[in-house]
Amino acid sequence: MAEDTMQKDWYVVHTYSGYEHKVKTNLEQRRESLGMTDYIFQVIVPESQVTKIDSSGKTKIVTENDYPGYVLLEMIMTDESWFVVRNTPGVTGFLGSHGQGSKPNPVTKDEIDRIMYRMGLVERKVEDLDVEVGEFVQIINGALTGNDGKVISINNDEKELTVSVDMFGRETEATVSFNDIAPL
Repeated sequence: MAEDTMQKDWYVVHTYSGYEHKVKTNLEQRRESLGMTDYIFQVIVPESQVTKIDSSGKTKIVTENDYPGYVLLEMIMTDESWFVVRNTPGVTGFLGSHGQGSKPNPVTKDEIDRIMYRMGLVERKVEDLDVEVGEFVQIINGALTGNDGKVISINNDEKELTVSVDMFGRETEATVSFNDIAPL
C-alpha cells in the first residue's frame, strides 16, 4: 500500500478496566521502540473533570474516565500496526472487529470531534447551524450534555439557540451555544 494512499483514522481499543493509562503508556513506548511512529499517532484516554462530595461533605474535583475499558487511538491501519496494537500488554482487542482476524472499522470523524471538544483538546467553531425551529438537536457540552432538545428559537447574531429539554417529566428551556449542540 503506497504511503500517500494510507489514511489516518481513529479506532477504539478495548482494555482491562482500570488499565487505560497503562495501555496508553505501553502503546506510546511500543510505537517508539518498534519504529511505528509513521503509523501510530495519538493515544487518548477520554476523561472529564467532575465535582464530587466526599463523606465529610467537602467538594473536590476528580478526573473520571468517560469510557472505562477503552482507549482512543489514531493510526494508519496496516497489518503491522494492527499487530503491534493487538499485541500490546493490556489490550484485549479493538471495538468494531468481528473476530477471526478481521480489522476493525474506524470511528466517525463526528464522534471523535465531539469527544475531543468535550475534553477541551480542540476548539469547535460553528458559524452557521443547519437546523430550524421545531427540529431536535443533541446537546454535546455543558450541564445538559447528552440530552436532546427541541429548537424553540435561533439567534444567529449571538450564535446561540433556545431549546426545550424534557427534565423529570417537565419541559425546561435552556439557551445553548451553536458550539454545544449537534443536529440529530
